Order: sequence, then structure tokens, then C-alpha cells
Amino acid sequence: MKYIFSFTIVIVIYVVISNFITVNNMIPDDAIRVRVIANSNSDYDQKIKYEVKDIVEDDMYNILDNVTDLDVARDKINSNLNYVYEDIDKYLKNSNYNLGFDINFGYNYFPKKEFKGITYNEGYYESLVVTLGSGNGDNWWCVLFPPLCLIEAEDSTDIEYTSLVKEIVNKYF
Repeated sequence: MKYIFSFTIVIVIYVVISNFITVNNMIPDDAIRVRVIANSNSDYDQKIKYEVKDIVEDDMYNILDNVTDLDVARDKINSNLNYVYEDIDKYLKNSNYNLGFDINFGYNYFPKKEFKGITYNEGYYESLVVTLGSGNGDNWWCVLFPPLCLIEAEDSTDIEYTSLVKEIVNKYF
């Protein structure tokens, strides 16, 4: 009986904490997103997309390092768009990618996305968007500010965060 009671308490705590974490993983209303859209879904275009994503992440990590204010982040992004453009352009020219690209910072459309059990609604969001070629391929996006995806740029190892309660439940039950 004591075992069943302990198990029930652990499950209740897990459900409460999981729901709290899920609700609080939502993107803040005043977040700035970043999106890279591939020309197509060919292996080559998707490879280029991920290479450009890495360039944008690295540039934004350097540009927004130690920035904690949203208005300062906007100013820094705006004042460094040419720098980001030049880095992408240089990479694409060196890769003999001749389809062109566009870079836009403003309110841009994002499609609905489901990721790790969370649904992110479609809509227009403040964002930095890089469109490669015709922009008909799959896209990659993340939150630029606050810097949720720039943490990846700082440390390229994959990190998975789990809750202590989840670890206990998985280990013992």
C-alpha cells in the first residue's frame, strides 16, 4: 500500500511539473525569431540551408552577446544586417550557389509547427528571415532573442534537459 501511495505522489508531481514546464516553454510574445528557408527539399538545398543557419547563428551569437534588452537587440540586429548578409553571400559564392537569397528583419510569416509535443501557432512574428533561392523548401527556425537557439551556437553538443521527477519515474517505475 505504501508503494502505491508513493507511486501516486510521484506521478502527480510529475504531471504537475510536466504541465508547468510545457506551458512555460512557450515563446514569449516579445521574442525575436530567426528562420532560414531552403530553396527546395533536395539534399543539396537542405545542406546549404543548414550551413547558412550555422552562419546566422554564429553571427547572431557574436552580435547579441551579453544583450539583455529587447530594444538593444533590435538595434544591434538592424545595424549588423549588412555584416550577416556579407557572411552569407561569401559562403554562397564559395559554394557556387547561384540562386540568390534574401534577408529580412521585420514581421514575417511563420507556419504552424509542432516540436516535442508543443504546437507553435502560425502567424506574423518579429524575426530575421533568410530565404534561399525560391524559398520552396523546408525551413529551420528558432528563438533568436531571448537567445534560446544561440546557446546551441556557443556549444554545438546536443543537450537534452529532463526533469528530476521524470528521471526518478523512469528509473524506478
